[in-house]
Amino acid sequence: MNTLPVILDLHVEEAGFLAVLRDYALRAPHYDLDELDALEARIEAHLDGLRVAGPAGLEALLEQLGPHAIGEMFASVVLAFEAANPKVLSRLSEHLRGAVETERGYRMALGWLDWARISPWIDRMLAAPEPLFRRLGLAACGMHRHDPGLAMQTALCDADPRVLARAARTAGELRRQDLLPLIQVHRQHHDCAARFWANWAAAQMGDQQALEPLRSFAEQSGEFQYRAACVLLAWQPREASIAWIRQLVQNPGQRRIGIEALGLLGDPVSVPWLIQHMGDLPYARVAGEAFSLITGADLALLDLELHVLPDFDGGPNDSPEDPHVLMDPDENLPWPNPQSVDAWWQANGGHFQAGTRYILGLAQNEHSFRQALVHGQQRQRIAAACGLARFRPREVVFPTSAPAARQKRLLSKPFG
Repeated sequence: MNTLPVILDLHVEEAGFLAVLRDYALRAPHYDLDELDALEARIEAHLDGLRVAGPAGLEALLEQLGPHAIGEMFASVVLAFEAANPKVLSRLSEHLRGAVETERGYRMALGWLDWARISPWIDRMLAAPEPLFRRLGLAACGMHRHDPGLAMQTALCDADPRVLARAARTAGELRRQDLLPLIQVHRQHHDCAARFWANWAAAQMGDQQALEPLRSFAEQSGEFQYRAACVLLAWQPREASIAWIRQLVQNPGQRRIGIEALGLLGDPVSVPWLIQHMGDLPYARVAGEAFSLITGADLALLDLELHVLPDFDGGPNDSPEDPHVLMDPDENLPWPNPQSVDAWWQANGGHFQAGTRYILGLAQNEHSFRQALVHGQQRQRIAAACGLARFRPREVVFPTSAPAARQKRLLSKPFG
């Protein structure tokens, strides 16, 4: 019996599954940088198995491409670019045209690969007649924090709203201050994604007028909510943030994002209120997450969790605007034990000063945001990247979605 096809099928299945898992992990509350690195090592091991098989490995991937094969598209693109195989890349492009959902996998691969592998193809993508490939070229530049130069100006005038959205995002990630007037034109764009990324980018460049539109996004459930809240609370004046959060937590329909916002604000004056809501099952876990974001207390490590889990079903997140539908947005968060957490706070709360903003137990500043990027979990790290951007307005936004090894290299460089 020839075991090679069986082994190849295993590598294809696992590489595809793990690639999609990594895409989720990049926004998850329970993956830190080391855990992300370990997950990526597993992906790399299966890619290695396909590389060793040569053309048969790539063909095994291509045979599994379908309209929803996001992970298989990721692995196929990685191997095709590594082989610099124009025929396979053309075949993948043709598949992409008829299976738009797999664009996500193609984009993931462009971020995964080293810039030297993909750079010979990016100019062609940016100049492509099809919006799909212009989007991918802009995404690659954004993910690698590589400035495409004049192509950005053209893209910010693109008639296709999805190209425009990606262009605005990339401009914000690169902190292209010179493009702010072009971005501001799209502040009220009819397309939701274009409107969000235009305001997100403008806010990253210090445009206070972008904050009000971002508040609207932060108040609506969907894929942009958390990112909007992170940027908003990094740039909005403290008193305005407090007034806004007060409105959110008083509204049961917005209480969850209000609790998240308390964590992002980082003022320990809210900790007793958060502990009180750790006994309220729909909000218990997110209240625990906000508490940890402020104090740095790891609920699992400090044995501040419930040992008997409550019978609670968070239900699905079925927002039609959210492409990343999860059964429960808090499912991977620990259940805090309110009594244990309160006892910890009584013993340690004296180290915190009301009115000072904290992240993971340290007063918010350049150093503490960097420490959060080193030690925090992904949702905390997304917030830290936004906070650091506020202190370093001329630097690119830190890429929390880049491969872990690339992130670690960036974080190992001298700071300041």
